[in-house]
Amino acid sequence: MAREKIRIKKIDNLTARQVTFSKRRRGIIKKANELSILCDADVALIIFSATGKLFEFSSSSMRDILGRYNLHASNINKMMGPPSPYHQLDNCNLSRLSKEVEDKTKQLRQMRGGDLEGLNLEELQRLEKSLESGLSRVSEKKGECVMSQISSLEKRGSELVDENRRLREQLVTLEMAKTMALKEAVETESATTNVSSYDSAAPIEDDFSDTSLKLGLPSWE
Repeated sequence: MAREKIRIKKIDNLTARQVTFSKRRRGIIKKANELSILCDADVALIIFSATGKLFEFSSSSMRDILGRYNLHASNINKMMGPPSPYHQLDNCNLSRLSKEVEDKTKQLRQMRGGDLEGLNLEELQRLEKSLESGLSRVSEKKGECVMSQISSLEKRGSELVDENRRLREQLVTLEMAKTMALKEAVETESATTNVSSYDSAAPIEDDFSDTSLKLGLPSWE
């Protein structure tokens, strides 16, 4: 029985849509990388999320690949005659995207400490402020994680102290019960011994009394 095809449509749930975007984005980037390696192809991938966030992948240089694309498109346009307004709009959008990708890539390199030679004092100060703000957020998040771990450890320590106290109380109770049971056993054994001694001694006292009577003074009849 053939599997029913899933209808491709927009995911209404925002959280599910974001999760699907993240998974599919990683998947398509992985496929693009595999295509580049297996087939020795130059691959460039540009993705904009619904919120406008840029994601990119290039097997070599994004600038070089886009340059080759522009050159190829230009040659095709020359062969086909004057470009239509739609082609001009596409080229304009492509140029804008290419410039945005280049700027974002350069900004990322600068935030990593590279490509700083062309920056003036104001740009360096702006970059420094951005890095300090990011570092502050990282430190704040790190502090929250540390405090959360400390709180968990303190809670666990308190639970262990309570458990230790309960075990000590149980041990004391058991020792007291053991002592009482031993004391009762000793008292019971002592009482039993006294009764047995009394029963054994009673006939001897009677015989002694009879003997005493028989050994009385003789009659002077």
